[in-house]
Amino acid sequence: MRVSFVISAALAIAAIAWIAFGQLGDWASEPERKKAPAKISGEKQLTLVRALTQSAQERRTALLINGQTEAIRTVDLKAELDGAIDLLPVEKGAHVANGDVIAHIAARERLAGLAEAQAIMQQRRIEYEAAVKLADRGYRAETSLAEARAAFEAAKAGVELAQVKVDNLTIEAPFAGVLEERMVERGAYLKAGDEVARIVELDPILFIAQVGEQNVGKLSVGDPGTARLIGHPRVEGKIRFIAATADAQTRTFRVELEVPNPEFSIPVGATAEIALPLGAVAAHKISPAILTLDDAGRVGVNTLDAERRVRFRPVTIIEDEADGVWVAGLPETVTLVTVGQEFVIEGEEVRIQPEEAATAQAASEARNAETSQ
Repeated sequence: MRVSFVISAALAIAAIAWIAFGQLGDWASEPERKKAPAKISGEKQLTLVRALTQSAQERRTALLINGQTEAIRTVDLKAELDGAIDLLPVEKGAHVANGDVIAHIAARERLAGLAEAQAIMQQRRIEYEAAVKLADRGYRAETSLAEARAAFEAAKAGVELAQVKVDNLTIEAPFAGVLEERMVERGAYLKAGDEVARIVELDPILFIAQVGEQNVGKLSVGDPGTARLIGHPRVEGKIRFIAATADAQTRTFRVELEVPNPEFSIPVGATAEIALPLGAVAAHKISPAILTLDDAGRVGVNTLDAERRVRFRPVTIIEDEADGVWVAGLPETVTLVTVGQEFVIEGEEVRIQPEEAATAQAASEARNAETSQ
């Protein structure tokens, strides 16, 4: 019994010692397990962008609008007498000069009527001269002299009327142009008022634009303008007419640009791009690559303020050239973000690499690369 008691006591002491040792071991290792988290040091890196500071230039703006060409004059020639066509010397599409014969109506009895009227006038003239002599000698009353004078004047009027009828047998071009249409053929019988031909004047020619009310007040008669047809070079002209009233449906005003067309190379009814002057504005020439859109869908550019923060500014494109676009709406002097604008947001502070420095660095690297080769 004593042995078992000793064994039990020994086991109890060993268990207590083991438990105590384990707790002490845990306490001793606690500081190592509960080390403070590593401290992350350093500041957020600012986005690097390229920037270019530039000043505005005075630029004459132009309103670009689609329009069409129109003849300056179009006239439909009509017969003034009844009769058959006996002469058509000009073919359709031919160029004609002022006074060229377009058609001729057979004379028939008109020449005979003229000859008769001339004979009657000659007779009345002789009678009137005789009456004057008799009246001077006192052998003729004043009333008889007046009757002879009236008969003579009536005979002269008859000759003039007969001559007009003969003249109207010939239908002439009222101005230089093109014979656009010919409605009759030789031998056709016409009545007074029937259409014979259409003459179109093409030099000068008109370019017609419909201008909105917000811009029409900026235009003046006599201002220069340009126009261009598809496949044709740009031509220059002057504004000859600005409508005083707007179209009731489109609320736009008709503007006519007159352009010389001596070779008749510009056709009527062709679609054209017309540029009309609107005055001078302060504008910046930029690369179209730096244009961007804001959340509202406005076209603009990212600029930098004095604190190097990004500011979006909307712009208006006023002219497009091969090496850039001219825009209005920016301050007189502005710093533009030229590279990296797609990686920044409104109000963000950035690091700046001037465009001039970047260009110089690129040139230096290119020279070094050539030297190493």
